[in-house]
Amino acid sequence: MNILIQYMKRNYKLLLLVIAISLGLFAFTTTLKPKGDPEKDKMLLELLTFVIERGHYDPAAIDDKFSKGIYKDYIEALDPSKRFFIQSDIDEFVVFETQLDDQIKNKDLAFFNLTYDRLMKRIGESKEFYKDILAKPFDYSAKEEFNTDYDKLPYAKNTTELKEKWRKQIKLSTLSSLTDKLKMQEDKKNGVKDEKADKTKEASKEATKDEAPKSFEQLEKETRESSLKSLNEYFDFINDLDQNDWFSVYVNAIATRFDPHTNYFPPDEKERFDVSMSGKLEGIGARLQKKNDYTEISELISGGPAWRGKELEAGDIIIKVAQGNDEPVEVVGMHLDDVVKKIKGPKGTEVRLTVKKVDGTIKIISIIRDIVEIEETYAKSSVVEKNGVKYGIIYLPKFYIDFENNDSRDAGKDVAIEVDRLKKDGVQGIIMDLRDNGGGSLKTVVDIAGLFIEDGPVVQIKSAGRKQEVLFDKDKKIQWDGPLVVMQNSFSASASEIFAAAIQDYRRGIIIGSKQSYGKGTVQNVIDLNQFVRGSSVGDLGALKTTTQKFYRITGGSTQLEGVSSDVAIPDRYAYLKMGERDIDNAMPWDKIEPAQFKFWDKQNNFDAAIDNSKKRIADNPKFKLIDENAQWIDQRNKENVYSLNIDQFKAEQKAIEEKSKKYKSIADYQNSLKFASLPYEMDQMKTDTSLKEKRDRWHESLSKDIYVEEAINILDDLQPKAIVKKDVAKLKKDKLVKS
Repeated sequence: MNILIQYMKRNYKLLLLVIAISLGLFAFTTTLKPKGDPEKDKMLLELLTFVIERGHYDPAAIDDKFSKGIYKDYIEALDPSKRFFIQSDIDEFVVFETQLDDQIKNKDLAFFNLTYDRLMKRIGESKEFYKDILAKPFDYSAKEEFNTDYDKLPYAKNTTELKEKWRKQIKLSTLSSLTDKLKMQEDKKNGVKDEKADKTKEASKEATKDEAPKSFEQLEKETRESSLKSLNEYFDFINDLDQNDWFSVYVNAIATRFDPHTNYFPPDEKERFDVSMSGKLEGIGARLQKKNDYTEISELISGGPAWRGKELEAGDIIIKVAQGNDEPVEVVGMHLDDVVKKIKGPKGTEVRLTVKKVDGTIKIISIIRDIVEIEETYAKSSVVEKNGVKYGIIYLPKFYIDFENNDSRDAGKDVAIEVDRLKKDGVQGIIMDLRDNGGGSLKTVVDIAGLFIEDGPVVQIKSAGRKQEVLFDKDKKIQWDGPLVVMQNSFSASASEIFAAAIQDYRRGIIIGSKQSYGKGTVQNVIDLNQFVRGSSVGDLGALKTTTQKFYRITGGSTQLEGVSSDVAIPDRYAYLKMGERDIDNAMPWDKIEPAQFKFWDKQNNFDAAIDNSKKRIADNPKFKLIDENAQWIDQRNKENVYSLNIDQFKAEQKAIEEKSKKYKSIADYQNSLKFASLPYEMDQMKTDTSLKEKRDRWHESLSKDIYVEEAINILDDLQPKAIVKKDVAKLKKDKLVKS
């Protein structure tokens, strides 16, 4: 939920600050060190605190209170399920609880070294625990239970008690799998259709095989084997982490105590963050995953060079990687990030992959790297008709931008194109779907808001100790002046909230969705830490994302903590769960500044009536009542953490839950009877791009089951000018679809 901006390039005082920091750190020059080098770690600590204390909007004092916060967050990050450390470890660690502030100032790594060494020891011991536990059958007739409320549970007193905790945790996992297998087998025996199996062709084939029922002992053994495989993969992942990875956890525990959105990015993480912001990368266009010692192709990105080449497939195992005609390097057992580095590279260069195909054959595949655009990142639109009136919906997953290339795609340009396409297709209303949009570029927010207003302020920005600055849409052109609805939910954050707030404050459109959005009203800048070190001999230090400013609505109030309240609040499944900014202990406070001058949009006469009509529909809709009831049940279930490990009692508990959940099954099965379609240009592309067609078909299917989109369209209907409504009724009468 980040908002990154180029605003710093225009903010001269902040630029001077960065220059001052750079000059102040001239002593940070050293030689290249190996991984886990303490001198490099000390340098990183000093850089981190120096930059944050001078660049953060409101830096917290590094004192005993700050130290306690670091201690709590760091220990929880290392061992969230309390499955590694024992109480004697915690007794040793807690001595440092109020000393970490002093250790940071003195560049003392004693606490990190102690916790790292102990964690490695406990991880090694735990490997033997699970292997020993899964070597023999569980006794599911025993009367015992397991509590999964790890926050409130104490640490194990000793390794014997810790192993018992592992046993119960693994037993709960295998018991859940075993009861699922037994139920599936029983359903098959009784001729009950397996809905899960029907979801994939392969599963359907398996379901139709005429297999003899398996004994309880066979199924029990299968669950242990499956659990062993999963835990082996989990520990393989942990083994892939080096000391630098764990030190990054410690550094982030420090950084996030300043506020939840101040983070340290190790070099690889910074690169991934840049990709997520720009929506593109240079490489072959394949997603990789680690399977034991092997690197497997998990997915090909549509339109990428690997996808175009039609030789590489999901499921292929990469054995060797060669740069052009160079000697291939074996990558079996190599860290996943290192494999990715070898495969990625500049556009136009060649990489040769030696892969083991799904059928077992070995093949060398040559791929020319190219720019890969991650299509799921970008804006997309669809059209739908209701009562003879056509409407458009634009889904924007994030406010993306490529800061390095002004000619590349960004959300502002793309949304403008989609609006223009929808206008040309004759839509009479537009929905901006910002659900689950976690933010992005502030520049694109201003650009997109400007498509819907004449001109004027969009957002206010305030840096520490300075007056607010107002960011304007200065273009008097309005690309869309018709009815507008903005959809949001509790995961819509940051840039999404700026846009929704501006549209709401202008009364330009109606905001519908969760009671309120996430509540992130702060601005972050990413600062490359390498700029503060002379030369490049030290190696890549990564980057720091730190909160430098707060943003405010044009009415003066912050979206921090409070978010944006929907004009029409609609029940959703997560309404009662704590997951917003207001639920984070060290979130920055809400405040208010002077409002900016702006004029309300006065071209939507039936604005209030549309809101009232929607509220009445929702209150009278039994489906929304059921969703709210389901949300309360989910909240209740979320607080129930004790599970029986006795198979009969576990089955009874799960059956009761299943019976209760049947009541809410109709929510997922809902059909809104609306037909969604792509615009003509995309229909043409689908004739040759089957992957695009499949993706759009899936999206349109999900829209046809979306009760929230249906209500958004109902609101657009209510916002229509009376002349259009009369015309539509006349058309319906003419077509004999309604009685005169």
